[in-house]
Amino acid sequence: MRLNIQPADTTGQYNWQIIYGDDNKDQRPYLLRPVDKTKGYWVIDEKDGIILDSYVHGNSLHGAFTVQGNTIVDNYKIIDGRMHVEFFSIKLDDKKRSGKGTTETPFVDSYNISSYQTGILLKVR
Repeated sequence: MRLNIQPADTTGQYNWQIIYGDDNKDQRPYLLRPVDKTKGYWVIDEKDGIILDSYVHGNSLHGAFTVQGNTIVDNYKIIDGRMHVEFFSIKLDDKKRSGKGTTETPFVDSYNISSYQTGILLKVR
């Protein structure tokens, strides 16, 4: 995986391009833009009508979205000048319910994390 982050034509926005594989065939050109910087609220605009909410907390940018019955949780965190990337995939129909459905003991749904991907990206100039 490669992640290219470059200033976009509009000040304060960034081209956010994810490339999977060594052959460069799977390129995903997105736009990272602020919505409310004071609240750490940004969006990743896929430029096809899909806009994903993302949030900055400390040195992390993360978000969650659901597509075709799968929830993806992503996290991009900079530690010691390296970007640590994590993706969790959760199948919404693969859940277990516990609890009693009362005020004291509400129902709680737990889910199988069907896949987990992690990587450390190094800065290349």
